[in-house]
Amino acid sequence: MVKHVILWNLKAEYTEEEKKAVKAGIKAGLEGLQGQIPGLLSIKVYTEPLASANCDVMLDSTFTDEAALNGYTVHPAHVAVATTKVRPFTASRTCMDYEVSGEQA
Repeated sequence: MVKHVILWNLKAEYTEEEKKAVKAGIKAGLEGLQGQIPGLLSIKVYTEPLASANCDVMLDSTFTDEAALNGYTVHPAHVAVATTKVRPFTASRTCMDYEVSGEQA
């Protein structure tokens, strides 16, 4: 299995109320991909970091293998969410993809 973890910071220009709406849109959009993309086993978006965090949103997703992750990145449903719900609102993105054994996922 492969884990795909992303941390985003939203653009600083947004008010707290706007950030809440953006986070909700990212969460709904990405979690809505469950069941639409071959090899996507799980997808969860976290939008309420503790005060000690230095990011605004986290994606934690699991794929059957690296080929499934590669398919996800170009899948039309994912591309639509990324281009309408994520990229226009984020200032920075950090990603880590890694292989795990079944008991680590």
